[in-house]
Amino acid sequence: MMFNTGAALLDAVVLAVAAQDSGGTYGYKITQDVRAVLDVSESALYPVLRRLQTGGLLRTYDQEFNGRNRRYYKITAQGKKELESYRQDWKMYTEKINDILFNNITEEN
Repeated sequence: MMFNTGAALLDAVVLAVAAQDSGGTYGYKITQDVRAVLDVSESALYPVLRRLQTGGLLRTYDQEFNGRNRRYYKITAQGKKELESYRQDWKMYTEKINDILFNNITEEN
């Protein structure tokens, strides 16, 4: 069973992937890392990257690689704050869901 991936969760995962490398990481690698854990198309991820960039959460720079230009994404200070907020929200959300799914099992007859 697959669970729906909302925009906030996708933003949080993209920011977390971008934060893993302090020097930034390129778009294709981000899409592959995200797709390794979420069922989302590659074409859906580039608009997320642009939205996060426009919102000041990621910045970009270009660097030559094998004779081609590669665009890198680096998390900003504002992006790090937003990621921490997402992490706190996720922790509370998963604790509540886990409580319902695993701890508060009651039988009504």
